[in-house]
Amino acid sequence: MESNDLSKKYYRIREVSDLIGVAASTLRYWEQEFPKLSPTRNAKGTRYYTPTDIEVLRQIKYLLHDKGLKIDAAKEQMRVATDTVATRTRAIERLQAVRAQLVSLKDSLTKIR
Repeated sequence: MESNDLSKKYYRIREVSDLIGVAASTLRYWEQEFPKLSPTRNAKGTRYYTPTDIEVLRQIKYLLHDKGLKIDAAKEQMRVATDTVATRTRAIERLQAVRAQLVSLKDSLTKIR
């Protein structure tokens, strides 16, 4: 799901965990490590992530999981090349969506035979 598909104003940590594909504990840790990430909290302390926060999380996941950077290197990338990271993250998400569609189409064609 791309950031354009996010229809709600706020998302709870469990929803974001499912969207991003990482554990809620990982999201809480990243919140401590990356100053750019700061979800809103209510009086009880419940985190509410905006679509912008989710985009930042996708960038962090791209840097740490896809590129294999360490936390410090990812922080530096977020600091100096945010636009580049955001563009690459969106491109990868689009390519993954296209790949999923192609695989689905291939499976459908295989079933027809």
